[in-house]
Order: sequence, then C-alpha cells, then structure tokens
Amino acid sequence: MTADVTRHLALALDLDDLEAARRLARDLRPHFAVAKVGLELFSSAGPDAIGALAELGYDVFADLKLHDIPTTVAKAATVLGSWGARYLTVHTAGGLDVLRAGNEAFLTGAAEAGRDDAAVLAVTVLTSDGPEAAAAVPERVRLALDAGCGGIVCAAAEAAAARAVGPDLTILTPGIRPAGTPAHDQARPATPRAALDAGADLLVIGRAVTAAPDPVAAAAALVADLAGGGTAR
Repeated sequence: MTADVTRHLALALDLDDLEAARRLARDLRPHFAVAKVGLELFSSAGPDAIGALAELGYDVFADLKLHDIPTTVAKAATVLGSWGARYLTVHTAGGLDVLRAGNEAFLTGAAEAGRDDAAVLAVTVLTSDGPEAAAAVPERVRLALDAGCGGIVCAAAEAAAARAVGPDLTILTPGIRPAGTPAHDQARPATPRAALDAGADLLVIGRAVTAAPDPVAAAAALVADLAGGGTAR
C-alpha cells in the first residue's frame, strides 16, 4: 500500500541551492516518486537540477509554466524533453497553438532521450487565484485535450469537474496541505486525502514536508496517513 501511495506524491524542491535540494531529495526518496523542479531551483541550477534528481531515481517534473509565442515554447520544450524530464507545465492561457507546439516539441525531445512516458501538463488556473478563477477550468481542460496534452494542473476543488471533461488525463494538484498545516499563499488548498478522493493523480507536496522540523518524519507521517485512508486511485 505504501508504494501505491508514494507513486502519487511529487516533492516540491523550491530551493535555490542544488546541493541542499539533492540532500533533501535523497533523504525523502522512499516517500516520493516525482520531484518538482520549479523556477527557483531551475534559475539556480538549470539542467543540472533535472539530471541530479533523475540520478536519484525520481521522475522529474519541470514546473516551468511555459507561456510565450509557439515557436519559443516549442524550442524550450524540446530542450527540456531532451534532458529527461517526464513532465513539463505549459500555460493554457497561451491558447491552443502554444499548447500544441509545447506538447509536440516536448514529446519529441523526450523521445530522443529514450523517454516514451513523457507528458505536458497544461496549467489551467493557479491555485493562488481565488474561487472565481475556477469557472475557466472546464474550457481550459478542453484546450488541453485539443492540443493532445497528457494531463492538466488544477486545484483539488476543480479535479472532479476536470475529470468529467478529460477522464483519461493525468491530473496534478498543487496547493496540498495536510490538516493543521499553514495554507501559505494557496487560496484553495486541500488535504492529500481530499485531493486523491476528488480524482487527482499526482499531489505536489512542498513546505508541509520540506520546511518541517524533521522532513523525513513529516513525509513518513503523510504516507502513513494516506495509506491508512483507503485505496488510492
């Protein structure tokens, strides 16, 4: 059951020091299957961050939220795919042509790296946006489907509606906060169990674990709680 739970967990390494991120990722590897490289770590370490986490056995999630003209997005996505990332985020706000260009290019780059399970995750609306932003989610899920994307990013509150529009999409949910932990800058947080029950496939876990006094103990408690709460999707 524990292995079944950990495949749903993505570790957000929002740090500006690659060695610190590597140490934390190594210590937490038994509890997470995916590692997220966001703008902070990527700005600090670039492609080395992707390679270092892949060497530890993680599927790497390049959460760079690409949003530019189609040609620029495609060129960047090709490079990111060639570095071995499994997931890449592209903003749906860019429109169909941007999503399609990013998706096709990322899959091409990933294939060159021998990765046939790669997927673009289309960002619907940010979880720091208020509840009024949720109205745009179904339309943006349809955009992701039309562009051929393998998944989407949405808040747990919108996961069920997104699943109804795209039943086969991988749904990644940020803004995950175990009960009793601060929401920080997340306007629509959810507990890990609530997000899984709502239909999410991947849960992004960051400060609730990485900023804990004992990150390993916090991660172990999270996994144990999920494992005891029912069968994950």
